Amino acid sequence: MPLPRRRLLAAGAALAAVSLATGCAGFGFGEPVSVVVVGLDPIPGESMEARFALRLRVQNPNEQALEFDGIHVELDVRGSRLASGVSAQRGTVARFGETVVTVPMSVSVIGIIRQAVDFATGPRVRADYAMRGRLAGPGLGFGGARFESKGELRIPEGLLEPAK
Repeated sequence: MPLPRRRLLAAGAALAAVSLATGCAGFGFGEPVSVVVVGLDPIPGESMEARFALRLRVQNPNEQALEFDGIHVELDVRGSRLASGVSAQRGTVARFGETVVTVPMSVSVIGIIRQAVDFATGPRVRADYAMRGRLAGPGLGFGGARFESKGELRIPEGLLEPAK
């Protein structure tokens, strides 16, 4: 291969790498969005499932507004899937702002039974949980704005003891 052609290919590859790096950075925001649970309300479901409306506070710690057009959420408790849900809700989170999004969640009877067995055979005062999901929308790049949160649910002592 002649030397000028090699240089041309190397320059083209370098230009493509720079374009890809800056292009991907331009699709996303500087800081990840923060999503926390702020409420849980029962809603009607089918005979073999439990349903609830999960209210999430979405916080945007960035200098530009975040437009979203849909959300997907999964909730695991003690390492097993408990619930999942989607919503086609649209909205905008102002720069350095926040909003509350409601996602209908479904829990299958199998999920309820699995959690009940885990609860009965494991430690009763705490349960690890993991919530993850994705906000979709224009300007959020390929795959949208993903979020994740982990923690521990604590059950107050005495709550599960028989009444005296």
